[in-house]
Amino acid sequence: MEAGCTQRRAGIRSDGIACSYTIAAAICDEIAFWRSEDSANPDIEILNGLRPGMTTMQGAMLLCISSPHSRRGALWESYHRHFGQDADPVLVWQGDTASMNPSVDPQIIADAYRDDEAVAAAEYGGEFRRDIESFVSREAIEAVVVPGRYELPPVSEIRYRAFVDPSGGTAASMTLAVGHREDGRIVLDALRESKRPFSPEQVVREYSSLMDRYRIRAVTGDRYGGDWPREQFRNNGIRYDVSDLVKTDLYRELLPSINSARIELLDHPRMVSQMLGLERRTARGGRDSIDHGPQGHDDLANVVAGVHYLVEKKRSEAFFI
Repeated sequence: MEAGCTQRRAGIRSDGIACSYTIAAAICDEIAFWRSEDSANPDIEILNGLRPGMTTMQGAMLLCISSPHSRRGALWESYHRHFGQDADPVLVWQGDTASMNPSVDPQIIADAYRDDEAVAAAEYGGEFRRDIESFVSREAIEAVVVPGRYELPPVSEIRYRAFVDPSGGTAASMTLAVGHREDGRIVLDALRESKRPFSPEQVVREYSSLMDRYRIRAVTGDRYGGDWPREQFRNNGIRYDVSDLVKTDLYRELLPSINSARIELLDHPRMVSQMLGLERRTARGGRDSIDHGPQGHDDLANVVAGVHYLVEKKRSEAFFI
């Protein structure tokens, strides 16, 4: 154990729903890495669900153990509030591997620090990573989500763009976003996700049918699958173009529109969760990368960033009929 926090109370069911069970103790392992496609803060929500089940037993204990990660979430909040506080009811214990487990070969730790100091400092030093920050704040995302708007129907006078994140059907979801520009704002009109396992050919047909409704005759995506996406979409009357920006750059282009509220997003909890799960990492060379965190996904966030770029930066290209 490299770092951990001991709290006094808590309580949940296996599905995260608050229950009436009396809980004497709960141990939450690697809480800094808990991720969920259906929740932006699964660690905090689960702990909030645990606590009522422990209120009826005096001395009930909630123990959270984890290597630290980014400076957010339940582990960071407990550390930030309670570490080093005398007489605090919450005990936060922070320790490095060499102190907690002297049997670990020091050379293993030294080699890890040599290979990547930031990773080693978290894994073996018990330190929160300073090279990882949240990509966007919850407040900024919530300000651009239109409550109750799940999809917008096509309008004949509007020119639409589409961006797709292809998948082979076994490793990840395949996603599609449709958007347009209106009164100086980028508007997200439709969002699709096909979860694995699925037939890629069938999904391409479904996505092509959706794009046909919006009079879209070309879709943009990454270089996944070589010629496979081009061939499949071409068979359905859609041209497939390769994006001239990689994922990190698409997210970088998206952020100013979110922070200035120049984009309108659909009320799509999984997309919002993925947006909030994005992390900005600073490499040793100084260049930032933006991607999902450990065990996370960003298939929906990726296509939203992609269609934003098409609408905002590629307005002169004829992607419609």
